[in-house]
Amino acid sequence: MFIGEYKHTIDEKGRLAIPVKFRQDLAGGAVVTRGLDASLFLFPKEEWDKLASKLAGLPLGQSNSRAFARLMLAGAMDVEVDKQGRVMLPEYLRRYAGMSRNVVIAGLYTRLELWDTERWEAYKRQTETDASSIAEKLGELGV
Repeated sequence: MFIGEYKHTIDEKGRLAIPVKFRQDLAGGAVVTRGLDASLFLFPKEEWDKLASKLAGLPLGQSNSRAFARLMLAGAMDVEVDKQGRVMLPEYLRRYAGMSRNVVIAGLYTRLELWDTERWEAYKRQTETDASSIAEKLGELGV
């Protein structure tokens, strides 16, 4: 299970160090792809396989299904954690997420989200401002 928030930097070669506590969960391989809200998603291979299977099963006749599958699948890349605990983030994904050097790694149970630090801070401020209305909507869903 991935939880917590960690600040790291991308080196000049595009590598990002993964927090030590998450490395074992990614040792069997991982996939990085475009995320939502201008972030990247980093999945352990097993979790990615589950999601990719669901995406492949979406109805081709619905434009939203096709668009979301394209966003997630076409942008995906297999990555491995190297001996120093880093993963290579492709330049096209760093550009998509507006990442330069400073990155926040956020644990979200089955995946990690990778954010440019400034974008993460802005997102958090907005979410914290809207926390009450978000909680009410989730309460309607039984959460």
